[in-house]
Amino acid sequence: QVQLVESGGGLVQAGGSLRLSCAASGNTFSINTMGWSRQAPGQQRELVATITSGGGTEYADSVKGRFTISRDNAKNTVYLQMNSLKPDDTAVYYCNTKTYASLAYWGQGTQVTISS
Repeated sequence: QVQLVESGGGLVQAGGSLRLSCAASGNTFSINTMGWSRQAPGQQRELVATITSGGGTEYADSVKGRFTISRDNAKNTVYLQMNSLKPDDTAVYYCNTKTYASLAYWGQGTQVTISS
C-alpha cells in the first residue's frame, strides 16, 4: 500500500502563487508515476500534471506555462508549483501515484481557493 498526504493549499488572490506538496509513505519503492488532479464545484475531475520516475512531465492545457510539477524521489515527495493563479484554478487538488504494477493511489485532497 501507498499512502499520500497533500499539503500547501489555501486562499490566495488572483495572480498569486502556491506550492503544493505530497508526501508518500508505505511501499514507496513501487512508485512510478506521480501527479496532481483537481475538481472544482460543478466540474468534472481534471488531470492537471504528471511526472514519471524518469522526470518526464505532462500538463493540462489549462495550466501549461503556469504550473510546474517536480519530484524528489529520495524524499518520496511530489510538488506542484502554481503561479499566475486564476479564479478558475479554485478546486480541491488531489495527489495521485501509480506503481510499477499499475496500482493507483490518491490522497484526500487539499483545497485551493483563488479570489478575484
